[in-house]
Amino acid sequence: MKKSLLGGALLAALLAGTAGLAQAADCKIGVAMYTLSAPYFAAQQAAAIDEGKKAGCEVTTSDGQNDMGKQISDVEDMVAKGVNLLILNPRDPEGLVGAANAATKAGVKVVVMDSSINTKADVITQVRSSNDQNGFLVGEWLAKKMQGKPVKIILLSGSQGNEVGRDRRLGVFRGLVEGQLVNDGKAGFEVLGQGWGNWATEDGLKAAEDLLQAHPDVNVLLAENDSMALGGMKALQAAGKTDVLVLAAADGQKEALALIKDGKYGATGLNDPDLVARTAVDIGMKALKGDLPADFPKLNLTTPAVITQDNVDKYYRKDAVF
Repeated sequence: MKKSLLGGALLAALLAGTAGLAQAADCKIGVAMYTLSAPYFAAQQAAAIDEGKKAGCEVTTSDGQNDMGKQISDVEDMVAKGVNLLILNPRDPEGLVGAANAATKAGVKVVVMDSSINTKADVITQVRSSNDQNGFLVGEWLAKKMQGKPVKIILLSGSQGNEVGRDRRLGVFRGLVEGQLVNDGKAGFEVLGQGWGNWATEDGLKAAEDLLQAHPDVNVLLAENDSMALGGMKALQAAGKTDVLVLAAADGQKEALALIKDGKYGATGLNDPDLVARTAVDIGMKALKGDLPADFPKLNLTTPAVITQDNVDKYYRKDAVF
């Protein structure tokens, strides 16, 4: 699958290209989120709405409530109501293929953002952060931080079958092994247990409580996003455990960044919901106008980074939505 890294030049070009579309009164955008259970998703939806309205479009939204059947119905309803651009964050990479293909067949331009969809889906492109590379960078940082110590991890994962979570955790594991090999010439770590936190703070708290009871010897809490890691921190505090390193494979949520500044949270990967959403809308508007080249990449990735105490000031914004 052809892919590209989205840098400032491409994003600026996309943003500039939408400036003249304000007169497009018949532009109707549907933003179909599979969940709004975490601040990340709320910020992503807000950015997509704002970017669509800036382009002069009518924007409707839906919350799939983490239910694939509901999200499919949401998409079908949007198509029936006449949207001509669908921004889709899919609950399941396989389960939303049919709905995406049906929308495209009906003449709707479909751009997938954040979560992945099977490449057999007939969509304009997929826009997301590099989950694997963000995870890899976090893993390398973890290897350096834990050098000379055993690494005993409890893992808070998002939802079963979600490819984003899979790519994030495997990226961390790859980076951890590579970092250990570079640092020590050998590698080894133990995942004591995995819990499912549904990407949310409260569910992350519950999953961490169960894991801590079963594995009191843990020294690293790794989550696939910041919201679950923040829930895991609450569980650690309640258990009186102050010697566990907390980190996330991705997101950059402002509450996590504030804790990174204070040295209370290890690291996270850069996954900017605002950038992902605005880029998806901008690409979709280009597609509506017929301005995308025939060879436009089917996968567009934002630039990966690991956020630590050394560079957090570059990313932390106290007034950020997310």
